[in-house]
Amino acid sequence: MTPGAQARTLALPENASAHGHRIDALMASSHLLEAVLAAVMLGWLVLAVGRFRRAPPTAVDGGTRRSRLWVMGLAVVAVGVVDGTLFVRSLGYLDEVLWNFSTPVNHPDTVRLELNAHQWAWEARYAGEDGRFGTADDVVTWNDVRVPVGVPVWVQLVSSDVVHGFALPNFRVKLDAVPGRVNQTWFQAAREGVWEVACYQHCGTSHYKMRGELTVLSPRGYAAWLREASRQAAQAYDAADTAAHWGWAWRDAP
Repeated sequence: MTPGAQARTLALPENASAHGHRIDALMASSHLLEAVLAAVMLGWLVLAVGRFRRAPPTAVDGGTRRSRLWVMGLAVVAVGVVDGTLFVRSLGYLDEVLWNFSTPVNHPDTVRLELNAHQWAWEARYAGEDGRFGTADDVVTWNDVRVPVGVPVWVQLVSSDVVHGFALPNFRVKLDAVPGRVNQTWFQAAREGVWEVACYQHCGTSHYKMRGELTVLSPRGYAAWLREASRQAAQAYDAADTAAHWGWAWRDAP
């Protein structure tokens, strides 16, 4: 699927992540509970209209103490059921997936990716075949992120100017890019394809142009691409091109 090719629909973007279904399940359960509450309130309203439509108008004084307690109790229960369920399940997702960096740390095939957001593009840096950042064979791409399927992708993200928002809608990933700070997240692609990299923070007059592509390749295809890109980067390396040497020492400790 290419960026922008998805048909217009009210549904969420197609999920291409190994863990995206958990986010979708959170939203589905929240919408279900909200629909139940809406149906209960609508039914109560219809019942009240049918029961009291012929009653003479009376002054409203806020009801009795008992009725107020009933309303407050029902409101607390409704909020507790809907928001409480969403809160508890969200904490589970955060602890088990989003904040659980033991997965990319311990996986032998983890792809480490440095992203530099700026007006108005995404620059990506990969350690070349030597496996170290900041060397001549680093692969630097422009609005073109490539990863292998089925392995963790560990992203460390900065901004060189204003606050940007790194978003992979099809992977349920959103992360702020903040000047002077390295933020990080990780995701894992479930299948091959081409997906959109978007910016969800309004970052200036050309914010709408800040779009890239995330290409998910087979492990063999990714290895071949990185090997050739690393070779070309080493050949074209120019020590005097300081603008191309952005980056930082990778921090393995999250």
